[in-house]
Amino acid sequence: ASPKGRLTPAGRQRSSAPLQVLLSLNGWYSATYFLLEAFIFVYKVLLLPYPFTNLALDVVLLFLYLGTEATRIFFGSKGNLCQRKVPLSISLALTVPAAVMAAYYLLLQTYALRLEAILNAILLLFYAAELLLGVLALVSFSRYRC
Repeated sequence: ASPKGRLTPAGRQRSSAPLQVLLSLNGWYSATYFLLEAFIFVYKVLLLPYPFTNLALDVVLLFLYLGTEATRIFFGSKGNLCQRKVPLSISLALTVPAAVMAAYYLLLQTYALRLEAILNAILLLFYAAELLLGVLALVSFSRYRC
């Protein structure tokens, strides 16, 4: 008989500490990224001939990124800490549109500065590492039934 409150066999904790650290760091990085991108857009509008429709698209995608990223990190953190497959799966699924938006800002936006290329490359590295660790945590959660 296992003691009360123990969710895993033989006291084995299945949540991933490296994934949790990465999600926490990515939360801070995403906030910084959003603010830097906002300032970069102001810089571009003031100094470059930025078409209004392209600017509107880039700004809407930036706010969409912010919402997607906040939701992704929230579900990833809760899924990992509570050792639940559904929230972690939602987080992993939201990684795809977030990575697509980062790739857009890296490759397809009207004017891409070198700083933006560096910021987006780091973001894509975060996504790759989180995807790998998230899948490993999901497999770990799936091995045992609570």
